[in-house]
Amino acid sequence: MRAADADREATAERLRAALNEGRLDLHEYDDRLRRAYGSKTYGELDELLTDLPGAGPAGRPLPAPRAAGEGGVAVPGTEAVSGARSAWLLGVWGPWLKVALILTAIWFVSQLAEGEFEFDDYWPLWVLGPWGAVLLYQTAQALATGAPEKDAERRRRKQVEREARRRAKRELPET
Repeated sequence: MRAADADREATAERLRAALNEGRLDLHEYDDRLRRAYGSKTYGELDELLTDLPGAGPAGRPLPAPRAAGEGGVAVPGTEAVSGARSAWLLGVWGPWLKVALILTAIWFVSQLAEGEFEFDDYWPLWVLGPWGAVLLYQTAQALATGAPEKDAERRRRKQVEREARRRAKRELPET
């Protein structure tokens, strides 16, 4: 039977888990990953996983790992969706907040120097308002498409690959 993109991606995820566990070295992981994305059938995908524990046929998904707190076991590499969103939102809105604090501090000091506070003369609004409106629109679009979770997954994958390269580098014999 022909495999779909989702099947190839599920196999690639299982291979990444095997790399994290130290069951595959970086070269073998790279070779199997290349073959996984080039596979056309379930049989080709299954061949890549036969010597790995817990890997069922590519056409049948494995049970989802337990999240932290279930049975007291935390699954490494998993991230709470709200944590991914919080980190992403801070990355997007952080610069705006910093500029807002700086401009508000400047406005506040200028108001102190004049001796009176007039909130209708809050000039930082001319910078913060349009910028905030654009950020609000972009944030709503990104949250609707799942960008924070995709970004967190991309960062996790890069971290896994970095660790695998370091591990492979340590395992190389020194000459």
